[in-house]
Amino acid sequence: MEIGEWIIGFMAFFGAFVSGKLLLPRLIRLKVGQHIREDGPQSHLKKTGTPTMGGLFFLIPMGIVMLGVALAYQSMAGVLMFLGVFGFAAIGFVDDYQKVIKKQNLGLTAKQKISLQFVVSLIVILLYARTIGDFSVKIPFLSGEWELGFFPFVLFSVFVFLATVNSVNLTDGVDGLSTSVTIVVLLAFYLIGIKLTIGAELGVMMLATVGSLLGFLVFNRYPARVFMGDLGSLGLGGAVSVLALLAGLQWWIPIVGCIYFAEALSVIIQVVSFKTRGKRVFRMSPIHHHFELGGMTENQIVIRFVLITLFAGMIGYWAL
Repeated sequence: MEIGEWIIGFMAFFGAFVSGKLLLPRLIRLKVGQHIREDGPQSHLKKTGTPTMGGLFFLIPMGIVMLGVALAYQSMAGVLMFLGVFGFAAIGFVDDYQKVIKKQNLGLTAKQKISLQFVVSLIVILLYARTIGDFSVKIPFLSGEWELGFFPFVLFSVFVFLATVNSVNLTDGVDGLSTSVTIVVLLAFYLIGIKLTIGAELGVMMLATVGSLLGFLVFNRYPARVFMGDLGSLGLGGAVSVLALLAGLQWWIPIVGCIYFAEALSVIIQVVSFKTRGKRVFRMSPIHHHFELGGMTENQIVIRFVLITLFAGMIGYWAL
C-alpha cells in the first residue's frame, strides 16, 4: 500500500471539491436543471430544477490523473481508462444535452445509447487486446485463471461493459447512492488489487477515482445540490468496467457490485412480469424506488445499500 497513491487520492478529492465550487454556480446560471419524471416517486418532484451534469466535478480530476498515469508510467492503462471513461461520459453528455438544453425529455433513444456504448466498448477492448493482450479472467473462489482466447474474451468483455455501465446508471436514482456505492466498490477493488499485486498505476487510478467521488459527494449527498447526470453515471460505469478489465476482475463486478446487479435485475423482472402477467413485482423499479415507496428515506436506503456493498466487498476479497 503506497503512501503516494493515497496522496494522489487526496489531491483528486481536493480537485473535485474545487471543481464543484467553481462549476456549481455556473451550472445554476446556465439553468441546466434536472427534469424529474412525473411517473417517479412524488417526493422527487421537489428536486425539479436541481443542476445536473455534476459528473464534471469528478471527471476533471480523474482525467488529469489518467493522463498523468499514462505519461508517468508509460502505461496503456491510463490511456484505456481515459478512453473508456470519457467515451461513455461523452454519450451521457449528448443525452443530458438533449434533455436539459434542448428540452427533449427522452434524450437519446435506448437503441442509440446501446449502439454508441457498444462502439466505445469495442474500441477500448480491441485496443486492450492489441496492446496488453491478456485474454484470461480470474474466477471467484477458484485459484488460477481461465484463458478465453481472443473472440470469446472480446464478446465477454463487451457484455460486461454494457451490463456494468447501464447498471451503474440505474443505481443513480437517489441522492448520493451511486456515488457512495461506487466508492466502496472501488475501495474493495483496490484491496483485492493489493492481494493480487496488480500494477501501481491501477492502484493510483482506483484511489484517484475514490477521492474524486468523495469530493463530489460533498455536493451530491442528501439533499443533493447537484446530480451527476448521465454524463457522470455513464462515465462512472466506464471507470468500473475498465478497471475490472485491467485487473482481470470482471467476474467480481456482480459480487462486489451486487447493488448494481440488483438494480438492473429489478428492472428486468418488473418489465417481464408486467408484459407477461400484467402485474408488477415491485412498487416501482429500480429497486431503490421500491424501498422509497415502502417508507424508507433516501438516507436510509443509501446507508443500507452501502453496508450491503461493504459486506459484498469482504466476500469478494475472500473469493480470491
